[in-house]
Amino acid sequence: MKTIVVGGGKVGFYLVKTLLRQNIEFILIEKNETSAYRISNELNIEVVHGDGTDPRVLKEAGIENCDVVAAVTGNDEENLVICQIAKVQYRVAKTLARVNNPKNVTMFHQLGVDKAICSTKVIADLIEYEVETDYLRILQTFDMGEMVLAEIMMFPACSWTDKQIKEMNIPHDCVIVSISRNGDLIYPRGDTTILSADKVMIVIDKNNIPELRKILTK
Repeated sequence: MKTIVVGGGKVGFYLVKTLLRQNIEFILIEKNETSAYRISNELNIEVVHGDGTDPRVLKEAGIENCDVVAAVTGNDEENLVICQIAKVQYRVAKTLARVNNPKNVTMFHQLGVDKAICSTKVIADLIEYEVETDYLRILQTFDMGEMVLAEIMMFPACSWTDKQIKEMNIPHDCVIVSISRNGDLIYPRGDTTILSADKVMIVIDKNNIPELRKILTK
C-alpha cells in the first residue's frame, strides 16, 4: 500500500514517523523548502518539495500508483483541494484530510473526502465522555475517534444486570468484548449472565453512547 502525505508540519512529521515504524510505503510532499530539506535529512526519507494542490507535484510523488492520500496541512481549503484532485482526477481509493475548523467536517464528507479528522472535535468528545457518568468510562478512541472502547461498571438498578446477553437491549454498533468478575476475565456468549459489580468492556460507535446511557438506566 503506497501513501502520499501532504504537509510536513507537526502533524505530518509525526504521521510519517509512525508510518516509518510500521514499514508502510509513503512519500511526503512539503511546499516549504527549508522544512522539506530538514525532514528529509532528519528522517532519512524522500520528500518532494512542492505545492500539494498542484497536480504536477502530486504526479511527481507517484499519485497515479497511490492507494491513500493524507492531506494534513494547516489549511482546510488546501486539504480539501488535495483530496478532491486525488479522488476525482486520479481515482485514489482512500483520501484523508486534517480539518482544523470543526464546522468544516460535514462539508468535507459531503464533497467526497473519505475521512475528515478534526483533532479539536476528538478532544472535545473526550472531555464530554470524561464528565458523563460514574459507571461509564471511555478508555480509548480509535478509527479516527468514531469508535470508542468503554468500560461499564454494572450496578443493581442497571437494565443489563442479572440478564443474559441474548436478552439485553444493546444499541446498534455495540459489541460486548469481555467481562471482568472477581479478577477473572470472561469472554461472553449469548447465555452469559451479567451480574452486579461486573466490569463490562464494550466497543461502540461514539454516536450511540447517549442511547446506551438511556438503556442502562431504564
